[in-house]
Amino acid sequence: MIACAHGTNDAVGQQRINQLRDEIAVLRPGLRVLEAYVDVQSPELPQVVADVPADVPLVVVPLLLTVGFHVQVDIAQAVAGRSHAVAAAPLGPDPRLAKLLDERLGELPKDWGIVLAAAGSSRPEAAEQIEVLAADLAVRRPQRVLAAYGASARPSVPEAVAQLRAEGAAGVAIASYLLAPGYFHDQLATAGADLVAEPLLPARLVAELALEHFDRAISAAARETERIAES
Repeated sequence: MIACAHGTNDAVGQQRINQLRDEIAVLRPGLRVLEAYVDVQSPELPQVVADVPADVPLVVVPLLLTVGFHVQVDIAQAVAGRSHAVAAAPLGPDPRLAKLLDERLGELPKDWGIVLAAAGSSRPEAAEQIEVLAADLAVRRPQRVLAAYGASARPSVPEAVAQLRAEGAAGVAIASYLLAPGYFHDQLATAGADLVAEPLLPARLVAELALEHFDRAISAAARETERIAES
């Protein structure tokens, strides 16, 4: 597995992503888990893929929460044209992640509002996935839940906070739909909310999701190989 993260300059964020890779390896003894990034940090994904011998099967698992440019372009290009290489789906959305967000928020007054804050993407399908997750979270909470984005999509997190206040929310909490501390999570503190929940990591669930997506990618590749052989 090439466990490919976005990358961050935040030391705590780097540590938590490294811990996630370590936990994946512990959960699947014998699986080689390699480090790679699509931005900010090295080693860069194309180089990691190139360094794996051509006859060794590999799966790139995005340690990312939604589809978007990095998944659809960077990761897809990294495996394109290489035999025995496939890309898995990103980690979310998943109802279990909504449960984890609910736990991170804790008890809140019923007359508050909640902003589900995602990093954001220019790809409309990414926003659609966040709306799905917001609906999953809303089922678990009595408060109104509004999805918002750190970049590339609207509403922004400050806009969503302001909207909930304008609608009469007595307070606003932000559910951080981010894996770890870093630039986007730091920005949440400036959005005008009364409470900002911690990111998703550390959480064993995230490592379990990565392995589920790893297994699904292998199964899908095997089915496609069988289909081609039969045609």
